[in-house]
Amino acid sequence: MTDTAAPTPARRSNATLAAFAASCLPYAALGLPVYVTLPEFYASHVGVPLAAVSLIFLLVRLADIVVDPLLGVVIDRTSTQWGRYRVWMGIGAPILMLSVAMLFFVSQGAGATHLAVWLVIMYLGYSISLLSQMSWASVLSTDYDQRSRIYGWWQVANIIGVLAVLLIPVVVQAMGRTYVQAVQIQGGFIVGLLPVALLITFLFTPEPRNVAPPAHGGLGATLALIMKPVLRRLLLSDLLLGAARGLIGVLFFYFFEQARGFEREQTSILLLVYFVAGLVGAPIWAVLATRIGKHRALAVASVYFAVTFAVATLLVPAGNYPAAIGAIFVTGLSFGAADLLLRAMMADASDAVRLDVGADQTGLLFSILNATSKMGYAISVGAFAVLEWIGFQAEVGAVNDPGVILGLQWLFIAAPVGLLLVSAVVLRLYPLTPDRHAKIRAELAARDASTPA
Repeated sequence: MTDTAAPTPARRSNATLAAFAASCLPYAALGLPVYVTLPEFYASHVGVPLAAVSLIFLLVRLADIVVDPLLGVVIDRTSTQWGRYRVWMGIGAPILMLSVAMLFFVSQGAGATHLAVWLVIMYLGYSISLLSQMSWASVLSTDYDQRSRIYGWWQVANIIGVLAVLLIPVVVQAMGRTYVQAVQIQGGFIVGLLPVALLITFLFTPEPRNVAPPAHGGLGATLALIMKPVLRRLLLSDLLLGAARGLIGVLFFYFFEQARGFEREQTSILLLVYFVAGLVGAPIWAVLATRIGKHRALAVASVYFAVTFAVATLLVPAGNYPAAIGAIFVTGLSFGAADLLLRAMMADASDAVRLDVGADQTGLLFSILNATSKMGYAISVGAFAVLEWIGFQAEVGAVNDPGVILGLQWLFIAAPVGLLLVSAVVLRLYPLTPDRHAKIRAELAARDASTPA
C-alpha cells in the first residue's frame, strides 16, 4: 500500500524564529502609531481638522486595496540570488525611514497636504515591507501546527515592538517633556531600530525557494481567488476584526479621557497594559489553535474579546483607575489572536490555492489579506467623521456635552462588540480544518515528487 502522507517538515529552531521575529519590532512599533497615535496627534496637536484627518486616512487606506495586490504580484514574480522577500524588505526600508521622519517630526500648523503626501509614501514602504515579511513567514514551514508556532513568535515580537513604542510617551512625559516631544522620539526610535532589526533577520533567517512558478491571471483571477470559500470567510473575518480593533484604537484616548475622566498619562498606561496583556495572551491562542484548530480558536477569541470588552467599558465606574487597569488587562489577553491566527490561516490557505491552481501565489494572497486589514482600519478612522458630525471637540482641554459623550460611548463600545460577534459567526463554517490541510499537504508532496526536477 502506498503511503500518501506528506513528509514531516523540519522544525525551525527558536534561534531562527527569534532572528526572523526581529524584523517585527520596527514594523509593529510603526503600526500602532499609524492607527492610534497619528490620527489623534494630527487632529488634536498639529491642527488638521477631524474631518480632514478622517478623509485622508480613509482614502489612503482604500488606495492600498488596489496597490497591495499589485505589489503581491510583483513580489511573487521576483527571483534573485538573495531571495524574494529579503530583497523587497530591503527596498521598503529607506522609504519607511524617510516618511516616518517627515510624519513624526512635524510642526504645529502643518496642513492636510503634508499629512496626505507623506502618509501615502509611508504606506507604500509599509505595504512592501509587511507583505514581504508575512509571505516569508509562511514559507518557513508547511506544517499546520508549526505555522501557529512561527506566527506565535511573530505576534510576540509584534507586541514587544508595540510595548516599546508605547513606553516612550510614558517615560518621556514622566521626565517632564511634552507629548509632542514624545511623539517625535517615537519616530526617531522607529527610524533607528529599522536597519538594525532587518540586518539581524537578513543574516540569520533562511529563505526557502518557492516550489512553483508564479502565474497570475490579472484582476479576474484575483477576484476568483477571493471568491473561494476558504478565502471568502477568512477575509471577511479579517475585515470585521480589523474594523473592531481599529475603532478601539482610534477612539481609545478620547473615550478614557472624555468619558472616563482619566489624564493622558493614565490613558497611555492603560494602552500599555492592553498590549502587555496581548503579549501574555498570544501563546495561549497559539496553543489553543493546535488543540481545536486555528479557526475555532479565533472564534473563541472573538467572543471572549467582545464579552470582556463590553464588561470593561460598561461596568467599570468612571474614575476608578485600578479597576480600569484590571479590566483592560483581561480584555487585552485576546488582542493578539487575530493577527497571529489569521496569518497562519492564510499560510494554510496558500497551500490549498497552490494545489488548486498549480502556482505559488503567497505574495498575492497576503497582499489581499493586507488590503482587507487596512480596509477595516480605514473604516475605523471614519469614526472621526462621525465624531465631528455629532459635535465632538477634539482639541486638548476641550469639554464636550453629555449627549456628545454618549455618542462617543456608543461608537466605542457597541460597534466593536457587534463586529467581533459577527466575526465569530463567520468563522463557524470555515472549511480548512487541520485534517483537510493534512490531505492537501500530502497531495502537494505527491505531486512535487512526481514532477521532474
